[in-house]
Amino acid sequence: MAYVRWTFIILFWGVIAAFLHYTLPQTDIVRITDTYEKRQDFSGISAYFWASPETEQQALSQSRDVFFIQTFEEGGKPSIYRNEDTGWGWPPYFKFDTANLQARASDLISKSNEANPTWVAIRHYGWRSELLSTYPNALSLKVVEGPDVRIIPWTSIIVLVVLAVLFLAARTRWRRFKARRIDPVFDDVEDRMEAIDDHYDSITHRLRRWWRGKA
Repeated sequence: MAYVRWTFIILFWGVIAAFLHYTLPQTDIVRITDTYEKRQDFSGISAYFWASPETEQQALSQSRDVFFIQTFEEGGKPSIYRNEDTGWGWPPYFKFDTANLQARASDLISKSNEANPTWVAIRHYGWRSELLSTYPNALSLKVVEGPDVRIIPWTSIIVLVVLAVLFLAARTRWRRFKARRIDPVFDDVEDRMEAIDDHYDSITHRLRRWWRGKA
C-alpha cells in the first residue's frame, strides 16, 4: 500500500507541476528573423494546445490561419512561437492584440548577418513539441540590451507564493477539521471495538472456567 500511496502522490504533484509549467508565463531572449501566417490543421491531441476558436465558423472548421514568429536564441537554436489571442478563455491572459503584436514583431526583425541584431524578450506560455506540432503562444515582447539581460519572473513568483499560501491555509484548516470532527469519531469507534474485544475476552474466559469446572 505504501508504493501505491507514493505513486499516487508523485503522479498528483507531477500533474500539478506540469500544469503550472505550461500555464505560467516564461520569457526568452531571442532575435526575430521572420514573421508569417500559416494555415494550421487542428486534429488529434495537439488540438488541445491551441487557442479556442474565436467564432462559431472557426469552431466548425478543422483549420484556420495562425500567426507565427520565427526567432533564434544566442547559441543559434531556433524558437518558433504562435501568436494567438487567448480572449476570455484559459489561460486567463486576456490577450486581444494579436495583430498589433505581429506588426511589432515584424518591425523588430534582425537579419543573421547583422553586426548588432535587435534582441527581444518574448513573454510566452506553453510548450514546443515537434512530435505534436505545438508551439508556445507569444504574449508580449520588448526590446532588451542584449542576450545576457536577466529577466525576473515576478508574475510566476507571485502566483506560486499565493498558491503556496492558499495550500498551507487549506492544509491547516483540514488538520483542524480532522482533529475536531474526524479523529474523535475514529477514536470513539476504536474505543467501542476495544470494549467489544474486552467483552468477548471476558465471555471466553468465563466459558473456559465453566468448562474446566464441568470437566
